[in-house]
Amino acid sequence: MLRLLFAVIYTALTFGANGVAAAPADAEALLAGDMKKLVIHAEPKPLPEVTLAGLDDGAASLSDWRGRWVVANFWATWCAPCREEMPTLDRLAAEMGGPQFAVVTVATGRNAVPAIRKFFDEAGVTHLPALRDPKSALARQIGVMGLPVTLVIDPEGREVARLIGDADWDSPEAMAVLRAMMD
Repeated sequence: MLRLLFAVIYTALTFGANGVAAAPADAEALLAGDMKKLVIHAEPKPLPEVTLAGLDDGAASLSDWRGRWVVANFWATWCAPCREEMPTLDRLAAEMGGPQFAVVTVATGRNAVPAIRKFFDEAGVTHLPALRDPKSALARQIGVMGLPVTLVIDPEGREVARLIGDADWDSPEAMAVLRAMMD
């Protein structure tokens, strides 16, 4: 009987009782390469409304992009994997960015504006907006425990997927998954 109970629990966790394993079949079928790390949520998760700052200290928010699909990358200037990943996000924005899709970066924690500008210059980033979450208020509320973390946000402003760690965001696999999610 105990063995049966463990089998039922294991099966439930494997096939979606954890609330994150189920995904649109089209997108799920495309999870390959770095996108194997992408967790597509069974149900969209609301995001808190937290005021962020732009590089000019002006107020900004992820809701500024409502109405578009958004890839929101949480990173820091001291994060080595972020240095490798950021150019792929920039190329993703150049390839897919427009009225229906955007890539947004959120430097979380202590990241001085000159250091962010230097990071972007050294990485050759030219297509990405840089927001700041200086006290990690948003990052803490949504459970960002390490960096980088990337969210996929639907046009209603809800988190529909999360990837922990770095990824090659301009790969054919990544673009195929994102396009499938947007359809």
